[in-house]
Amino acid sequence: MTVNIKDVARAAGVSISTVSRALGKGPVSAEVREQVQAAVKATGYRPNLSARRLRSQHTLTVGLIVADIRNPFFTAVSRAVEDAAYQAGMRVILCNTDEDPAREALYVRLMQEERVTGLIFAPTRATIGQLRAAPFDFPVVLIDRAGPDGQFDTVVLDNRAASAALVEHLAVQGYRRIGGLFGGTSTTGLEREAGFSAAMAAHGLAGESRFVAPNAAAAEAEAMAWLASPARPEALVLSNGLLLTGAVKAARAHGLRIPEDIGLAGFDNETWTGLVQPGLTVIEQPVETIGREAMALLFQRLKTPQAPTRKVVLSGTCLVRGSTAARAG
Repeated sequence: MTVNIKDVARAAGVSISTVSRALGKGPVSAEVREQVQAAVKATGYRPNLSARRLRSQHTLTVGLIVADIRNPFFTAVSRAVEDAAYQAGMRVILCNTDEDPAREALYVRLMQEERVTGLIFAPTRATIGQLRAAPFDFPVVLIDRAGPDGQFDTVVLDNRAASAALVEHLAVQGYRRIGGLFGGTSTTGLEREAGFSAAMAAHGLAGESRFVAPNAAAAEAEAMAWLASPARPEALVLSNGLLLTGAVKAARAHGLRIPEDIGLAGFDNETWTGLVQPGLTVIEQPVETIGREAMALLFQRLKTPQAPTRKVVLSGTCLVRGSTAARAG
């Protein structure tokens, strides 16, 4: 027997219109939404999304375009977005761009063809420059990377402050010659480099910044050459977890001890960073909060399309471990 929305309403003890609101983006209490979701599960109801699309001109689907799904940061943010979408009775279309502007353009067109309800997007610098003229017919929330001021709702980390905090910690620990490896395809890398350079200058420290592709292989290759040079830094700051992975591999390939020969500090509190010996000093990003805030901004934009855009700036936490122990002498 086919289960329909009337059966769900009867099982939940609410009206059909309440079921529709609970399964969409309509205003209902958390208690009622849970009641309806329990009735959906109990009855085995499957909504007719094709019919709903024709009636509403959207799909009750959230588009999510991330830069690199191999990066645990984006994996965790994607999970938080999916959880929030599920609670709202919505689906998620996830696309991975590998920091490629051509793939970004392809997936943005896909979202338009699918008539998504809204899009959460982590664009490259190249694409950010084109966003102002993009003809979006759905709300867009940017995550991790800031776009044109005032055009899109945005959720980002305070990257300058986080990077400066790592330099401050290294300086207190006695490191003087500090290098930084930063992802070169995003505004995030630029902001973290800016915070690094400003903090280095404030402490009167000698240092050098280099930009690489934001993946472990590129970081390992660059660090291999850097750590073999006569001007080897006393410590390295890495702007994401993948770059930190590459730097650790390079240090071990050279037989360097951490932190006696080279100090390491970076971003993203991935599980492995606390398990290796010694543990790695990192900036922990509030990844779940980033995902939840992005969905909250999206829902608010759907309810009040003409409201001023919002930029949510979150703080990271510096977790100090053995990779930045005080430098001897």
